[in-house]
Amino acid sequence: MLKKFHPLFTIPALLIAALACANPLPVVPAQPNVETVVAATFQALTAAAPALATATLAPEPASLLPHSLYFLNNDNAGLVQIYRLDREGEAVSQVTFEPARVDDYDVSLVDGSVVYVSNNQMFMVDASGANRRKLLEGGTIDENNPFLTRLSNPVLSPDGQTIAYGYKGLNFYSTATGQSNRVLEDQINVSEGYSFPGELYWPEKYTADGSKLIITLGYMEGASAAIYYPNGNALVRLKGGEGAMICCGNTELAADGSAFYSASASIGMFNSGLWRVDSSTGAVTTIINGDAGNGTFNFASAPHPAPDGQLYYFYANQLGLDEFGSSPPLQLVRSALDGVTGRTVLRPETYANINEALWAPDASFVIIAEPPIQDVYYGGIPVLVYTDAQKGTIPLAEFAMDMKWGP
Repeated sequence: MLKKFHPLFTIPALLIAALACANPLPVVPAQPNVETVVAATFQALTAAAPALATATLAPEPASLLPHSLYFLNNDNAGLVQIYRLDREGEAVSQVTFEPARVDDYDVSLVDGSVVYVSNNQMFMVDASGANRRKLLEGGTIDENNPFLTRLSNPVLSPDGQTIAYGYKGLNFYSTATGQSNRVLEDQINVSEGYSFPGELYWPEKYTADGSKLIITLGYMEGASAAIYYPNGNALVRLKGGEGAMICCGNTELAADGSAFYSASASIGMFNSGLWRVDSSTGAVTTIINGDAGNGTFNFASAPHPAPDGQLYYFYANQLGLDEFGSSPPLQLVRSALDGVTGRTVLRPETYANINEALWAPDASFVIIAEPPIQDVYYGGIPVLVYTDAQKGTIPLAEFAMDMKWGP
């Protein structure tokens, strides 16, 4: 899953502050009108059948989505809440009803329960949004140094028994016992009475077997990724790939967890290009170099290693851009896992600005979030884009941010 990284916001607290000020999300009702949210193509046409002729009914059509889709959007009070779109792509349900905005969240793939952070407290609710309970209290945020006191990034383990989260370091919370344990302490530098980040730690995603946790290492300027082993308390840092943009949730794991991929579609604090990381050793391999060596540059985004042994991603090659941090229009492509062999353009459309991308596990489609206006760096209008160019594209909702699959 891609979430667009902006070089000005390397620390989660700044991400949230910037988003709160920009507030690009349109207000939607607490009980959305499905007719305005879902395209007409989603409406199922069902015919009444005689009561005694049920055996002759045609099988129900397959669901549009492989799983329910969770995302953030504003409620009717302008507060960010968690929403869920059903597998048919028809019904949007509001999951949380907090008096303060929801900052971060995750979904259990076991039972659909949701853990989230709001008002610097961590809560959990059932899949329906019921049974709300407070798990942790982060206290008052130091507005001058929010990184010192902010709860962030709850990530559920695949078995749903553990919540990794950021709070003064990397922590693990047991859903069975309610006990929390800090395994990595944030490194804070103090100079002349001022505190500033040395190295901060927060979780991003588990491998499917739960044996590894991809985390972000945050610095005063910039960030990186690392691999943490919960069993053994071992931290594996990345090796190589200098200038690569590998951090901040912009990674996609291979199904077996042996590697993860990251890409960058802009030139700025990080290089553009595409990289593969060995999740056991941290070794970084450059798959596509940003500088093509012929006066042009390569740009890539949202790589997805699929079960068919191919790599799907968005790609463009063009002359270097003049504007710092800008990115060119991209096309959806497929290649071998080396990123080069057999590279084929899958669709004729170009995408000038993709803030997020969430792949179907089988790579049959990708949901992209395109911002409704310029200078919106988070979320957008979610559109389902099939990798088969014979199929059209389908808008799913008015706005979505931080999209995740449910069970």
